[in-house]
Amino acid sequence: MKQDEQNIDINVGISEDNRLKSANALKLLLSNTYALYLKTHGYHWNVEGPHFQSLHTQFMEQYTEMWTAVDELAERIRALGYYAPASYAAMAELSSIKEEKGTPDWKHMVQSLAKGHQELAKIARDVLRIAEESDDDATADVVSPRITLHEKTAWMLRATAS
Repeated sequence: MKQDEQNIDINVGISEDNRLKSANALKLLLSNTYALYLKTHGYHWNVEGPHFQSLHTQFMEQYTEMWTAVDELAERIRALGYYAPASYAAMAELSSIKEEKGTPDWKHMVQSLAKGHQELAKIARDVLRIAEESDDDATADVVSPRITLHEKTAWMLRATAS
């Protein structure tokens, strides 16, 4: 049994190796989504400037959506028979989206979040390929809409900062 695998028999039509590949890919997406969630929530609290109201609202919509997504991603990892990372330290170790020091201005916030959503779209696309190669239709169903969402959100943020 793998270190982070549950001690139960799972037979859902996906081999153990493929379940592990999907779960590990999902852990990267989960951890990066959580990192961007935290960044977005912090920006929501601290944004200032001429676009305060619209950005405050936009950031709230974004972090609320990501909060729902982290739960769905973690539950998919669990359904595959593995434990989801469950601490900030575990997620930070897996995440390529890093926290920032200080409080940037509104334009930097928007640009940083656009880059974060672009990164999530790339990671989600990688997870989708792994899921497809692993005959893991349920993971593909969870991840495919994430690509569309993150690409659209990145576009809207880029348009805001220009």
